[in-house]
Amino acid sequence: MSTSPPNSEFAIEHGVPRAAAVIDIGATSIRMAIAEIHPDGKVRTLDTLAQPMDLGREAFENRRFSRKSIERSAAVLHRYQRVLQEYGIKPADVRVVATTAVREASNRLAFADRIYVATGLNVEPIDEAEVNRITYMGVMPQLQAHPALSDGKSLVVEVGGGNTEVLLVRGGNVLESQSFRLGSLRLLRTLKGVRSSASRRRAMMESHIRRAWNRLTDEKQDVSSVHVVAIGGDIRFACKHVLDNWDSKSLAEMPTRQLDEFTSKILKLDEDAIVRRYGASYTEAETLGPALLVYTMLAKHLALDHVFVCDTNLRDGLLHDMALGGGWTAEFRNQIVRSAISLGRKFDFDESHARNVAELARKLFQQFQHEHLLDNRHEVILFVAALLHEIGLVVNVKSNHKHALYLIRHSELFGLSEGELLQVGLVARYHRRAFPQPSHVDYGSLSQEDRVTVSKLAALLRLAIALDDTRSGRILDIECVNDGQQLVINVPGVDDVSLEQIAMRENAGLFRDVFGMPVLLRARRS
Repeated sequence: MSTSPPNSEFAIEHGVPRAAAVIDIGATSIRMAIAEIHPDGKVRTLDTLAQPMDLGREAFENRRFSRKSIERSAAVLHRYQRVLQEYGIKPADVRVVATTAVREASNRLAFADRIYVATGLNVEPIDEAEVNRITYMGVMPQLQAHPALSDGKSLVVEVGGGNTEVLLVRGGNVLESQSFRLGSLRLLRTLKGVRSSASRRRAMMESHIRRAWNRLTDEKQDVSSVHVVAIGGDIRFACKHVLDNWDSKSLAEMPTRQLDEFTSKILKLDEDAIVRRYGASYTEAETLGPALLVYTMLAKHLALDHVFVCDTNLRDGLLHDMALGGGWTAEFRNQIVRSAISLGRKFDFDESHARNVAELARKLFQQFQHEHLLDNRHEVILFVAALLHEIGLVVNVKSNHKHALYLIRHSELFGLSEGELLQVGLVARYHRRAFPQPSHVDYGSLSQEDRVTVSKLAALLRLAIALDDTRSGRILDIECVNDGQQLVINVPGVDDVSLEQIAMRENAGLFRDVFGMPVLLRARRS
């Protein structure tokens, strides 16, 4: 009799655990985690596999993968697929993500297509924002369970092959996120062709690392009394060889002095010696020293006597994300909004007006949902666009809507992918003046579905702006009714909305074009 885990449809219907898997195609390895996801959202890891790969070196040096590397990757994923079949896991319950190396390769589409032909698995390149979101989901339970980290400030840092990702967290809230082109393979690339002593090579890497950490502390307003929480395979490798009693599950405290000593020892050894002495793979041996140097220099830069080491990784976050159905939790949506407010304050926005418009936009979205048929992610995109629609005023009053698009697209908003950030910027860009046009470069580059989404959200934003035209905040509540011929917006408890009616007549044109109905605004006296 088969003992394979139940598939997702059976599990959902009968409330039993389901088996799922995530595969992470990174710069130095392809890793897979297989887990059991319980109906209450708990995740229990059943198996893990890892295969060293050298995709990062090719991507960062040549900007493309060789045919040999593509075929090797396909072979690895084909072997993983056989393991998935043994567990009875179908492709629908597998998520395959790729990070910096695949994202930067010019032939990434050919890579993804070859993997699909060989295995039937869809490779999903994820950007820094998505990596940060998934990291947040994976690491937050451990931070909140630790007395020193649950209320204090923490820098969550992961050094990868291509980039170093940083989250600044306080009391469970993400204050900022940042990505540095400071991966271990990128550091090694700076040494290419350099024939010198180990100390000289270390000094050259330290110069690059120092500039990044100086930039970090220059741009962050307050990183005093901060803890560093390090995640990533290299720091876990060091922790296992330095600390005798680490169980590889709880947070470990790695003394900076011991981390520095171990890093120095590794940097003096060649790859063969690291493999022989520590049992590392050749790929691990190559990247270990540069990665540990990044962590060490950060601890010294912040004058910390220790760093915390967390065993959480990208795959843990992906599994938790699958357990939630890929949706945005209420807390995660709040994190995005907090990041947007922080960005607005940098540009000295009219916070009271922005918040009023955003709340009115939210109510319009919710009360008109049967017609626009958008989901809760789009509600967040509208809310953030409403908060930031006027930040372009800091550049120029006349074209502030266009400047808002530029500033939003080139800012870092925690939790929003590049595509989502573009949608936020476009919704803000169309809060006034011209309607969306295919000839507009950014709008025209979108798929039809995304173009329609932007138009719908921008139409709602224009109505919300009209409702707060006086900037007095006197309209706090609305009641929307679709009477079959028009959208009627009733304003309870307000005697006179004549000023808002004038603004509504000017702003409702896009709504009429998108949804095919005019808008009537009227007061509903108590």
